[in-house]
Amino acid sequence: MGRTITSFSERTEGLAEAGEDAVQLTRGLVRRDSTNHGGGRGDERAAAEYAAEALGDAGLDPRVLESAPRRANVVARVPGTDPTAPALLVHGHLDTVPADAAAWTLPPLSGEIADCPVTGVPALWGRGAVDMKNTIAMVTAVVRHWARYGLRPRRDIVLAFVADEEDSAAHGADYLVREHADLFEGCTTAIGEGGGETIHARTVSGKPVRLYPVGAAERGSAWLTLRAHGTAGHGSRPPGDNAVGALAAAVARIDAHAWPLHLTPVTRAAIDAIAAALEVERVPGDTDTAEAVDALVARLGTAAPLIGPTTRNSATPTMLSAGYKVNVVPGEATAGVDGRVLPGGEEQFTATMEELTGDRVSWEYAHGSPPVSAPVDSPAFADLREALLFHDPGAHVVPVCLSGGTDAKVFSRLGIECYGFSPLAQPEGLDYTNLLHGVDERVPLEGLRFGVRALDTFLRA
Repeated sequence: MGRTITSFSERTEGLAEAGEDAVQLTRGLVRRDSTNHGGGRGDERAAAEYAAEALGDAGLDPRVLESAPRRANVVARVPGTDPTAPALLVHGHLDTVPADAAAWTLPPLSGEIADCPVTGVPALWGRGAVDMKNTIAMVTAVVRHWARYGLRPRRDIVLAFVADEEDSAAHGADYLVREHADLFEGCTTAIGEGGGETIHARTVSGKPVRLYPVGAAERGSAWLTLRAHGTAGHGSRPPGDNAVGALAAAVARIDAHAWPLHLTPVTRAAIDAIAAALEVERVPGDTDTAEAVDALVARLGTAAPLIGPTTRNSATPTMLSAGYKVNVVPGEATAGVDGRVLPGGEEQFTATMEELTGDRVSWEYAHGSPPVSAPVDSPAFADLREALLFHDPGAHVVPVCLSGGTDAKVFSRLGIECYGFSPLAQPEGLDYTNLLHGVDERVPLEGLRFGVRALDTFLRA
């Protein structure tokens, strides 16, 4: 049976044990290889079964749903005490990007605990330790904690631990939304990856400040294939319509293009909140032009990466392919471009790509997902802020637009307002963003313990 939590001691009772549970669950998930190699090649089954078993231990009835052989997803519903309250979706992905073991200090699937060389604090090492098996472990630890102490949340909570986020989501969130939308009945708000971690910064006078960004929007993904055709022939007799030359010119134009300023409401709110926290003096018109915004962002120091990538659309050439022999002119050349589109910037992106590719080069979406945005003045955002400040009263919680993408793009199709909230306390000196998809990925143990406490507070709001 559920009960009302009224005091700090009641809110934290048993959570130390849950924090240690999160450490062990993270270790268990890291040790189960769920590498996503792209192109439909992945295997999340072992990680899904491990997560499902852990949820089963909490008295839940998780479903393991395969979209294809070994592409497994886990969904479970935690019943709340108020059947009239809108449900909350908590989503995270089981898959990880590949890791080159030869480049790592410790084996990427070991889940070993060792001191961080930068900060000296104990950390759990391994691929997925921060992206995002740690969050799945923390959420699971909280639910298991509730089972031990006879606690229930106020509202229903749907847990969705999914496959394929690191590629197209076709085998994960997209599959669930297409084939099992009924599992998310009643969900109006969601939390997932993309926020809640500590960012250490300093005011203009040098005073240390702790920021906690919470994702309230994210740019859409526009992965493009560019294609140029021309006359094939001998390299010693170059044709006038060389496909490689046409494609190279288009790629160079895209690479050199200066995208215009496009400030969304969330990014404006982020600038205001971060500048205020850092005591950065504002002047009239400092968000009116690209030059002024760039200058303002530069004054935000270590917080600048939270803003810089989300002031514009972007398109980054990433792949080139043409020919099979140096003295043969190919009839076709292709390129890949990673485009990112801000909310409200879709038409601008399309028109710009038409202009930059020109008459000789065509382009199409290899994969696309829309930008999404949620309100920053909502009760849900207020609850997220309060949960973080309850456990770190001197911090500043700020809304941000994510530069990359998450499964929020998919779940938003169900009319769910999605926020990025994977709380994690980080010691000063640890560059969290560089650990994502990077070498020697690791999560501080105290960060996991903090995350459990913050999640417990929010999920029982």
